[in-house]
Amino acid sequence: MYNSSTTGNTVSSFANRVYVYEVEGLGQSGQASNINAPVRRSGTVLFTVPYGRMQQETKRIMKLGGKIVNIRPASEASISSQANGSSTGDASSVQASSVKSNQKPMTPTTEKKKVPVNIYKPKNPYLGTCLSNDELVGEGGIGTVKHLKFDLSEGDLHYLEGQSIGIIPDGEDDNGKPHKIRLYSIASTQHGDDVDDKTVSLCVRQLEYKDPENGETVKGVCSTFLCNLGVGQKVQITGPVGKEMLLADDPNANIVMMGTGTGIAPFRAYLWRMFKDQERAANPDYQFNGKAWLIFGIPTTPNILYKEELEEIQAKYPDNFELTYAISREQKNSEGGRMYIQHRIAENAERLWQMVQQDNTYVYICGLKGMEDGIDEAMAAEASKEGIEWSEYRRTLKKAHRWNVETY
Repeated sequence: MYNSSTTGNTVSSFANRVYVYEVEGLGQSGQASNINAPVRRSGTVLFTVPYGRMQQETKRIMKLGGKIVNIRPASEASISSQANGSSTGDASSVQASSVKSNQKPMTPTTEKKKVPVNIYKPKNPYLGTCLSNDELVGEGGIGTVKHLKFDLSEGDLHYLEGQSIGIIPDGEDDNGKPHKIRLYSIASTQHGDDVDDKTVSLCVRQLEYKDPENGETVKGVCSTFLCNLGVGQKVQITGPVGKEMLLADDPNANIVMMGTGTGIAPFRAYLWRMFKDQERAANPDYQFNGKAWLIFGIPTTPNILYKEELEEIQAKYPDNFELTYAISREQKNSEGGRMYIQHRIAENAERLWQMVQQDNTYVYICGLKGMEDGIDEAMAAEASKEGIEWSEYRRTLKKAHRWNVETY
């Protein structure tokens, strides 16, 4: 269900906000109001622009031949010494100056966390025990995907939502050397599936493909090892690693998740932390009350991983969690072809664009790399309606850790 209050809050919160435009190619003194001003061929200038004038001033800058290379909230930048003391926010009345090369970017929320990294390294991995190995693909689905849970009670391995661990499969490669590490996104919260700080879980699809030269079936070494793992069997684990996909701390944030297949792993960790009763009880300082939206691409309905639990959360928290499927072999896009995640993004591009302009919105993308171009194309089309270059705007989001991507 769409929370109708979101749009209203956006308008009221943005009405009083001021943004800093970093522009190159404008008049030598930053004269946005003078169409005949001499063109600045090198360097950049800064303007402060109130939200209500962003579209108008963007068109004015483009008409003058300027190029917007960065947009950020004025609250995140120190511009008092660069804007000649003006507080009006009108680009036509602000004296701009050159951008200093040592200007500080936005401070990412995630940098406030103490992030555990490489507690266990390849030369000295943690030896965990498989506690469970459960099939996630329903009858009639494609392939096999397992949810595996490992015991951590004998060591010091701890992690945060959005991190990964390494697995060293048993045996040796064709050269007689130990197999290399494969990284997998963690699918459990930092407290583990049992909320006792003693386990870690993975969501693993068994890799299987045809050799292009001889047509023989090839199975992935590590994924096959894990999917065939027996309860009680020992596993070599390294890590944790990763800071790209850390969940934002703000309990009132908008969390937008776009994923395909086993790319749902970190999103399961986020959602369980946000909404599961035991997790909420274990985290009194983090009671999620924002908007979480999962856009999930899968080939068939039986391939919807964690389906019952996802839909249970949706039913219990309809105002806080929205679930959108892109089922490629069952649904059609607007052109009559298969429905992939990028088509869902295009359908919802206007809403997504409005959300990413809110400074409490965090986007996470995980899964197949092929979806990235389609997502960018949809967002670029929407941003261009306001005269904004999406690639540059996305760059500012990345700097603020508000556009996070982990694809393969």
